[in-house]
Amino acid sequence: MPLLTPRSPMSRAWQLPEQIADVLPAQARRIEALRRRMLDQAAGRGFELVMPPMLEHLDSLLSGTGRELDLKTFKLVDQVSGRTLGLRADTTPQVARIDAHLLNRAGVTRLCYCGPVLHTRASVLHGSRELLQFGAEIFGHAGLEADLEVHELALDVLVDTGLEDLTIDLADARVLRGVLAGVPIDAGGLQDVVSALSVKDAQALAALSERFPSESRAGLAALLRLYGGSEVLAAARVELPSRPEITAALDELQWLASHLGSAHPALRIGFDLGDMSGYAYYSGARFALYGGHGSDAVARGGRYDEVGAVFGRSRPAVGFSLDLRTLAELAPGNGAVGAIRAPWSEDVALRRAVRQLRGEGHRVVWALPGHDAREDEAAFDRELALVDGRWAVVAC
Repeated sequence: MPLLTPRSPMSRAWQLPEQIADVLPAQARRIEALRRRMLDQAAGRGFELVMPPMLEHLDSLLSGTGRELDLKTFKLVDQVSGRTLGLRADTTPQVARIDAHLLNRAGVTRLCYCGPVLHTRASVLHGSRELLQFGAEIFGHAGLEADLEVHELALDVLVDTGLEDLTIDLADARVLRGVLAGVPIDAGGLQDVVSALSVKDAQALAALSERFPSESRAGLAALLRLYGGSEVLAAARVELPSRPEITAALDELQWLASHLGSAHPALRIGFDLGDMSGYAYYSGARFALYGGHGSDAVARGGRYDEVGAVFGRSRPAVGFSLDLRTLAELAPGNGAVGAIRAPWSEDVALRRAVRQLRGEGHRVVWALPGHDAREDEAAFDRELALVDGRWAVVAC
C-alpha cells in the first residue's frame, strides 16, 4: 500500500469543510456547562424546552422568514418524498410552528431551545458556519412586559457567564416603516433602502430617496445620524416625522431602557435607529448585546409578531438567540477540571470508594496500568491513597 504524501488527495480526506470545526474536550466542556446553566435559567422562569428537527420541508422552514434566511439555508432533495428539504439556519420559525400547530395554547407560552444550526456562509469574518443556537421565545402577549422579560433573560444568562462591559443597542423596526409610510416603494426598492441604511451609505440613500416626499427623505437622512446614547431618542422626536407609529416606537424604547438601566446599573445602553439587522423579520423593538471585548453582537432578539401568521396562527411573539460556541470563546475560562486520581486495582474497598465519590459528584479517573492518567484535561489536585488501612482522598 503506497504511503500518503502531502500531495496525495487522500491525505486531505479527513479535513473538514471550510468554517466547520471539531470541538475538542476543553471547549466542549465549557460549551456544555454554559448550555446547562442557560437552560436551567430559562426553566427557572417557566420556559419549556423543545427540540425541533434539524431537517424540514423547505417551504415550512422558510415560511415568512425573508430572503436573508433563504440564502443561509442548505437545501437538498428528500429521497423518500422527492420534495426539497432544508437544514435549519434558525430555530425560531420552527418554534413558532410548534406553538401554532402542536401546542396551540390559548394563553402565554414560553419556549426555549438549544441545538445546532447550519449556514451556507458565515455571518461574520472568520466565523463558523455551524452554530449551537440557544434561544427563548414568549408567545401570546403583546405588551412590553414580555419584551422586558426576554431582554432581562438575555442579560442574565450573559452576566452568569462572567462577561463584563455589557452593552445593549436598542432599535425598532417601526421607525423605518413610519418614515416610509405612504411612500410608493416595491420590495426591491425597500431592500435597497435597507441595505444603504445598514452600511450607512448616505450617497446611495440620497439617490434612492430622490423622488420620495421631502418629509420621508429627511427622515431617512436623519436615521443615518441617530445612533448613540439617550440623546438619540430626544433628537429623533425632533428630526423624524411626527407619526403615531414612530412616536409609539420611541416611547417603548425609552420605557425598556429605563427598566433595563434600573435592573443593571453597569449596563451601557445605546440606540441605533438606523440598525436594519433582520428588518424583514422584526415587527417592533429589537436589541443586540455586546460584551467580552468582541466586536460582534453576542445575542440578538426582539419582537416578531407576524412569525406565526404563515402557520395559520398569528400570535404576539418576542425572543432572542445566541451562539454558544462564540459565547464560550468570549466568556472567562474555568481552567482545568479538578479531579481525583485513583490507582487502578481490583481491590473491592478501593472500587467501592470510587463509586461512592462519583455518586457524590466528584470526578474520579482511573490511572490505567502503564499510564499516568495525566494526558487529558483533568487537573489532579487529589488522589486516593491508603491511610491507616482505609482508602482516603488526600491532596496531591
